[in-house]
Amino acid sequence: MKKKKHVPKRIIGRLELVDFPQFQIEGVEAKIDTGAYTGAIHCTNMQVIKLADGQTRLRVNLLDDAHPNFDGYLMEFTDFSLRTIKSSIGEAQRRYVIRTVIRLFEEDFTTEFSLSDRSDMKYPVLIGRSLLRRGGFLVDVSKRYEAQKKRFAPGGMRS
Repeated sequence: MKKKKHVPKRIIGRLELVDFPQFQIEGVEAKIDTGAYTGAIHCTNMQVIKLADGQTRLRVNLLDDAHPNFDGYLMEFTDFSLRTIKSSIGEAQRRYVIRTVIRLFEEDFTTEFSLSDRSDMKYPVLIGRSLLRRGGFLVDVSKRYEAQKKRFAPGGMRS
């Protein structure tokens, strides 16, 4: 039997600032939600279009003008799926899901995010259990912005 390598867990706060390098978006406030399996990103203007060659694309605006890095550009995804996701109130909703890179603790993780209008929510990004497990994170609900503290600490990646 192969012994599993022990990797020390990192403490993550109930809120974190995250980056989406593929979209050139930095410093988005994210809520950690251990009740959600998949993460979620706020988006608007979702539309699926069918091109002349038969390809299907998903067009969305990620975030909105309330976020300082919002540029108003429509983003297109060719790799997406439509799934049934349970909302925070237990209601089943059909949502588009994409795979993208999220940066946390100066490390990049590829994970899935459902796309939904979160304008009535306080935080535009939700991080679920799937990423928490793969990243080896433990959630300390009494803390906030733990990844940022490591990022800007003396001897950290940025000054």
